[in-house]
Amino acid sequence: MHPNIPYCAHIAPPHLALPHPLALGRAGLSGFPSPAQDYEGRTLDLNEHLIKRPASTFFMSVTGDSMEAFGIYDGDTLVVDRSLDPRPGHILVALVEGEITVKRYQLLGQRPYLCSGNQRYQPIALTDLDCQVWGVVRSVIHEFQV
Repeated sequence: MHPNIPYCAHIAPPHLALPHPLALGRAGLSGFPSPAQDYEGRTLDLNEHLIKRPASTFFMSVTGDSMEAFGIYDGDTLVVDRSLDPRPGHILVALVEGEITVKRYQLLGQRPYLCSGNQRYQPIALTDLDCQVWGVVRSVIHEFQV
């Protein structure tokens, strides 16, 4: 799989309900949930949870460090929705001057910019550039090294 080639979500993904016990965790506290919670019968289907509009959703792998301040790291998978209208504050996947990029859409002085989450990268002014928005990032999937 090429890291920057998008992959479409299946229009009718199979239902895959996984166990989802009600376990509310708080940072800094430890302990074990009640064993009875394992038998509550709750499930979670990640297709239903992450993909709101399958016909307009695609996945994309991320490379680079420009979005780390926004919780997007090298190797993460983005869930991108093409049906959403971009608004300031959204993280977008766009084709800028022929290059795929992931940036946060912002208005700076009433002018549109694509901004990274790393100070090493300058904001990209969208005036006088060829820019096509591919979609709005709805979710990021980050796997820990185990």
